Amino acid sequence: MIQLNKIGALNFAYIGFGMLGATFFFFFGYIIRKFVAKRKLKSAEEKARVMMEELKREVANRRKEIDLEAKDLLHKTRVEFEKESRERKQELTVLEKRLMQREENLERKVDLLDKKEKSIESREYSISKKEKEILTKHKELESLLEEEKNKLQRISNMSKEEAKKILLSRMEGEIKHETSLMVQKYMEETRSKADKEARKIIGMAIQKCAAEHTVETTVSVVNLPNDDMKGRIIGREGRNIRALEIATGVDVIIDDTPEAVILSAFDIVKREVAKRSLEKLIEDGRIHPGRIEEIVEKTKKEIDEHIKEEGEKAAFDVGAQTLHPELIKLLGRLKYRTSYGQNVLQHSKEVAYLMGVLAGELKMDSNLARRIGLLHDIGKATTHEVEGTHANIGADLAKKYGETESVIHAIEAHHQDIEPRTLMAVLIQAADAISATRPGARRETLELYIKRLEKLESIADSFKGVEKSFAIQAGREIRVIVQPDKISDAQATALARDITKKIEESLEYPGQIKVTVIRETRAIEYAK
Repeated sequence: MIQLNKIGALNFAYIGFGMLGATFFFFFGYIIRKFVAKRKLKSAEEKARVMMEELKREVANRRKEIDLEAKDLLHKTRVEFEKESRERKQELTVLEKRLMQREENLERKVDLLDKKEKSIESREYSISKKEKEILTKHKELESLLEEEKNKLQRISNMSKEEAKKILLSRMEGEIKHETSLMVQKYMEETRSKADKEARKIIGMAIQKCAAEHTVETTVSVVNLPNDDMKGRIIGREGRNIRALEIATGVDVIIDDTPEAVILSAFDIVKREVAKRSLEKLIEDGRIHPGRIEEIVEKTKKEIDEHIKEEGEKAAFDVGAQTLHPELIKLLGRLKYRTSYGQNVLQHSKEVAYLMGVLAGELKMDSNLARRIGLLHDIGKATTHEVEGTHANIGADLAKKYGETESVIHAIEAHHQDIEPRTLMAVLIQAADAISATRPGARRETLELYIKRLEKLESIADSFKGVEKSFAIQAGREIRVIVQPDKISDAQATALARDITKKIEESLEYPGQIKVTVIRETRAIEYAK
């Protein structure tokens, strides 16, 4: 029991000590917490104080910045205002000066007007006096002129009408000279404008016309099946070849050329008859004088029919079906005629097409133009039978077979044998030149070509004052450079005309040749 009491006392003591420790620790923790809280509060107050100081400093800095900005803005505003005020003052000063100048000018003008009014009043008075004096002197002058006229009539033994005629004749000469200069000036201006339009029309005509050209020579070749046929063509003692040459009028050349016989003649129709006849004889195999004459006669009839057909075809192609039958035959003969290697019938058709295009552009009769173009070289069909130029022969044929006067005149004037009087006559010259002088239309040997160019240049060089001449454009133009100190502008025009006349008299050439005289004066200095 005692032991139990001791244990209970011990437990009570332990409980007491525990409660005492708990109380101690409670108070100790309270004190610690209070100390920590005070420390945190003090720290927070310190932070708040620091933040307040920083905020005060920032506010002070911001206030200073705002003050500085306000002062800066105020300064700028003041400067701008002062600047604008100065500018306004300057403008006002300038305006004031202008107004003062205007006032001065007005005052001067008023003074001038006053002076002019006074001078005009004085002049009016003096003019009235002078008018009277002038009228008096005019009457005296008239009387003196009348006396002078009477004296001149007595001295010259001429009446007033005779003197007037002499004076008018002199004035007429001067007027003609001035008129010629004016006409030349207007002609140059008109020519420059017309050249542009003419080039346009001619270029269009050339583009629309693209006819082919055949080049014939003075020989034809007949192919043989073998060389033994040459002996049969020659015949016994040459009787066959002689009969063929007599019947056809061509030369039959049999040489070492293998399996070929050459026929030579300037007349293409005869050469064509001989060629066809010989081909038929070779095909038939019977070659003797009688058979040769029979074949040649038959071939001639065929050729005549072929010529007629070609003429009719050409007339139909260009729309000239109402031609006289004889003119149609002559047209067909042109198929067997060449000029500088250019087939004359093909050339005539091309000229007809060109004439139609040119006339259409100029609002003229295209059918009449094509008819003139087709017939312009008709005289070449009979030039070996009739004397004269083909232009004159063609005009006579056209007149003989009932063509109109416009057609006859255009044919006669197409090579400027006579002066053209109609526009159709001028057009045929242009169309003929286009067809004949275009590249590839005609041919000539190189030697003759070079000689013609040299002759052209030598003609120009033979004139005084010519420094150098150059033939260009395949001989269709010559440019002549003259010495400017020896040839004037007026003399240059006359020189071009003289060179043209000498070329026409001295040379034969297709188409036309343009003569250009160049006079140039140069002044050269060097800056050093």
